[in-house]
Amino acid sequence: MSIAIVGEDGLGRCPWGLSAPEYVAYHDEEWGCPVRDDQGLYERLCLEAFQSGLSWLTILRKREGFRAAFAGFDMAKVAAFGPDDVARLMDDAAIVRNRAKIAAAIGNARAALELPGGLAATIWKYADPGAPAPESLADVPASTPASTALAKELKGHGFRFVGPTTAYALMQACGLVDDHLTGCHRRGACR
Repeated sequence: MSIAIVGEDGLGRCPWGLSAPEYVAYHDEEWGCPVRDDQGLYERLCLEAFQSGLSWLTILRKREGFRAAFAGFDMAKVAAFGPDDVARLMDDAAIVRNRAKIAAAIGNARAALELPGGLAATIWKYADPGAPAPESLADVPASTPASTALAKELKGHGFRFVGPTTAYALMQACGLVDDHLTGCHRRGACR
């Protein structure tokens, strides 16, 4: 049973938030805090898709490389990427070089620009701020009915690499739900 663990600094944290310095910073400064702008959500959506099948630590360590490679996640710029950009990205060791995920990031930028009301309005319809506080990692679901509905809506608009699990990870990371464990000093901190 993985419950909140008190670190050397005396603060309780979700267990995963103590395993590496990058995780501590991400856990304490970003994860679970609301992201309400289209560009910020597009970045997180891309990073969650690139993480699929990999360690999140890999993505965190390559995050600046992703930002440089994908024009700061400016959706209009990424939507304009063509075959030369795909070739450039496939040669860029600073990112995860997966052709399907690169194509999804470009296609998702195009799809996001076509969303009525924008990406943030679409995603935030599925927020669940009243979800009960998980006591342990066993209480944190991999997906929920809301993440399944979000994934379905995004796919209906042409998004790729956005299944229910990826959608739920996005919801957790961007503050649509607060899955910091009871006893974690970040529980409720971003509300």
